[in-house]
Amino acid sequence: MTQRLRGRTALVTGSTSNIGRAIATALAAEGAHVVVSGRDAARGRDVVDALRAAGGTADFVRADLDGSSARSRDLAERALAAVGGRLDVLVNNAGIFPLHSTADAGDALVDRVLAVNVKAPFFLTQALVPSMAAAGGGVVINLGSWVARLALPTSPVYATSKGAVETLTRAWSAELAPQNIRVNAISPGVIRADDAVNVAAEAGARMMAGTPAGGTGAPEAIAAAAVYLASDDAAFVHGTVLDVDGGRTGVAVVAG
Repeated sequence: MTQRLRGRTALVTGSTSNIGRAIATALAAEGAHVVVSGRDAARGRDVVDALRAAGGTADFVRADLDGSSARSRDLAERALAAVGGRLDVLVNNAGIFPLHSTADAGDALVDRVLAVNVKAPFFLTQALVPSMAAAGGGVVINLGSWVARLALPTSPVYATSKGAVETLTRAWSAELAPQNIRVNAISPGVIRADDAVNVAAEAGARMMAGTPAGGTGAPEAIAAAAVYLASDDAAFVHGTVLDVDGGRTGVAVVAG
């Protein structure tokens, strides 16, 4: 590795599995002191142990982000304490994707999806920006989704939440740039999950059929994009949504 992030610190939410874990692993491999965060303490410890065994620096801070400003502030405070008071990179990765239709989405589902996917990263960013600015700047990376722009006939609240995150990315880029804080997002295509059941894996493969990539992607593809956006290589990249989706949104897929 090139150690592009040596001496920097990072918090990755939802980093006990899949995309979040891959991002945490990649940032640590590039020299960052990574705060791994998620709801499952056992899985969190496993991730930290793996990062340390590979020569990285990592700590686990348990958090169950429910969209309240209080829980986001609590995570911000404990993450800052874990890295000595300075956080350089925030990756807002945690999110939920319950399958639903408009007809069966009640108050609880709508509130939960918007709380976890929109309010939680909003309040976490709000809580961490002052310390980032005081330290001279930082980087915020949000996780969007291709379904925010290429509609599927399912899960409209999830798609709406990711559309909001991508809009927040542009709004924050404009607002926070004077404080030397760069804000960008990554929009993954269909990514293979470590624990995907066969039905889900087959559905994902069908959605990626006919794309330039020809199939689903690995979590490491998203992690590589996160390293780029977190590093000085992306110093001139502001307010963008980087599509890492195998060409799903950029290239017409013609049915065979």
